[in-house]
Amino acid sequence: MTSPHNGQREHGMDIGLVGLGKMGGNMRTRMRNGGVTVVGYDHNPDISDVGSLSELVEQLPSPKVVWVMVPAGDITRSTVEELIELLGEGDVIVDGGNSRWTDDEKHSVLAAEKGIGYVDCGVSGGVWGLDNGYALMAGGTAEDIAKVQPAFDALKPEGESGFVHAGRVGAGHFSKMVHNGIEYAMMQAYAEGFELLEKVDIVDNVTDVFDSWREGTVVRSWLLDLLVNALQDDPGLSKVRGYAEDSGEGRWTVEAAIDNAVPMHTIAASLFARFTSRQEESPAMQAVAAMRQQFGGHAVRAAEEQGIDAAAADPSDPV
Repeated sequence: MTSPHNGQREHGMDIGLVGLGKMGGNMRTRMRNGGVTVVGYDHNPDISDVGSLSELVEQLPSPKVVWVMVPAGDITRSTVEELIELLGEGDVIVDGGNSRWTDDEKHSVLAAEKGIGYVDCGVSGGVWGLDNGYALMAGGTAEDIAKVQPAFDALKPEGESGFVHAGRVGAGHFSKMVHNGIEYAMMQAYAEGFELLEKVDIVDNVTDVFDSWREGTVVRSWLLDLLVNALQDDPGLSKVRGYAEDSGEGRWTVEAAIDNAVPMHTIAASLFARFTSRQEESPAMQAVAAMRQQFGGHAVRAAEEQGIDAAAADPSDPV
């Protein structure tokens, strides 16, 4: 196992890292660059340091800390359950994926039966995290957080911000979930502004307008920077289909708002907009068009018609 080091901050500790994909692989590199000794395991033997989870655990000194960075859901659950069998009292499992906070609570109870600590950590930074650092939101006891702190310090961005011990187990992923819900709304606002600017004939260069907002305005952000990058590569975004998935965290955020009676108009609307993006034809808008025709005789576009502006005002519209 190699441990590249480039003279960055020293945060010595040993840690196991399960999952070496786009995020996990870059996190291994950043931790090693920060002085952390990382034993990485992945199903792909070409990038794995060891051949199995048990071999990973064997190579770690006690108390052992193993960070799980695999897709949320069944894969994370099975990995955590296997680690609980392999680890012992005083060791710590960290779930750094996008798991739901309710899963953290269940896993921590299982781990506690063997005296194993459990930390959940929401991680934000994407493919840029290797160079810029990762924003980290952690949940767990102070004792367990302390065992992982050198890894947190190596992964976080330079400066005072970028890491938070958000609360008890589940608080890290809950915080990251809300973060992603806010991200949905910010992206939707930029997107709707883009569509309006593109629609009118008074604005000549939409890309330059967005670029001008990157300095000195209250709407500047990293998301805005990324949108400008995309527009510079493909003005008008003609190469991109308007289909947007949701990772699940937007849904969880809205569900949590319902459970806690918190009004969440903007984030809920941005989630529903993603659902709309997946429809070739909106059944709801078909129903609206049909009702308008029924009560006002408004023109409707037949399914096979082309070239009719369905949004054009009907001069016979009594409203």
